[in-house]
Amino acid sequence: MSLALGFDDPLNPWFSWSYVEKNFDTLRDALIEHVQLTVIAVVVAAVISIPLGVVAARSRFASAAILSVSGVLYTIPSLAVFALLAPFLKLSLTTVVVGLVMYALLIIVRATLTGLRQVPPEVIDAAGGMGYGRFQLLARVELPLALPSIMTGLRIATVSTVALVTVGAVVGHGGLGGLILLGFRNNTYKPQIVTGTILCVLLALAFELVLSLATRAMTPWARRRA
Repeated sequence: MSLALGFDDPLNPWFSWSYVEKNFDTLRDALIEHVQLTVIAVVVAAVISIPLGVVAARSRFASAAILSVSGVLYTIPSLAVFALLAPFLKLSLTTVVVGLVMYALLIIVRATLTGLRQVPPEVIDAAGGMGYGRFQLLARVELPLALPSIMTGLRIATVSTVALVTVGAVVGHGGLGGLILLGFRNNTYKPQIVTGTILCVLLALAFELVLSLATRAMTPWARRRA
């Protein structure tokens, strides 16, 4: 019997607790994969992007080059990225992670660059007068003061990545996106599609909350100033 006979078909409601209960293990595994892909991609992107943001803050030429390259990568359609990477990296988690990192680069680079450029020059001069070297100045003054902006970039990149992970379903590793895609293939089975969508939204909200709390804990001076 078809699972989707019409808009008001009782066998195909918009949401079904029965579907959730019967497929709990599948939903859990998809959610875990979604979390893993998101965390890995954002961490790798941050490790690459923050140093690039520092380099961009030091040189106008480097800034233009880094922003241009990361901007071009950001404009490539996600489906095209996975299609281009698949012949080299196969249908693997690595293919999805590389694609996700490409989209997170621009967001975090810009956030880092903005934060560093907002550090008051008088603070930098004062630190230099106290004998801080270039590395000490960066590690103990500039990056801490730029941290609120960097964390904002990480929050935006993380929420964006949660949404983009779903596209990885086209290569077999899309977390909750695999359920959504399967729901469309399965005669547009609405409970599967809606459950996967709701879990994506809740996951994005959870990451946003965790990173917001982390930002408040890591930048108490910004909270006091506010």
